[in-house]
Amino acid sequence: MIQESDIRIGNYVSYFDYNMEETAFVVEGILEGYIYNSGLPLSKLHCEKANPVVLDLYLLARFGFIKGDPDYGEDVNVYSLKYNRLHSIHLRFEKDAFQPLTDAAEGLVAYGRPIVHVHQLQNLFHAITRDELTLFE
Repeated sequence: MIQESDIRIGNYVSYFDYNMEETAFVVEGILEGYIYNSGLPLSKLHCEKANPVVLDLYLLARFGFIKGDPDYGEDVNVYSLKYNRLHSIHLRFEKDAFQPLTDAAEGLVAYGRPIVHVHQLQNLFHAITRDELTLFE
């Protein structure tokens, strides 16, 4: 289950269909406890039946994040996405979660709570950049 207040239009969430197969989709609308998407049965799904998509290294790469290169003195557990010519978002993968990092004088410093789900990463990216974080096909 996912809270209605945790998601916004453009987030990736999932549900289990009648065959108990998990199907991910993009939120196209949210209203009165329902999530809307034109590909859903009846084009809507109650928030109680929607589930967060667990973030993993495969999905992180599909969002465009690049693993640190040890040849350049970078931490191999840190993944980065450059969102403009000067700034990047950095995440450290540890204990099955992604810890956001920020640039500081002493290097990359952890901040906030670890990210476990795709919608959390999308919401953080949107809050920082005001752009949408979408999957590369």
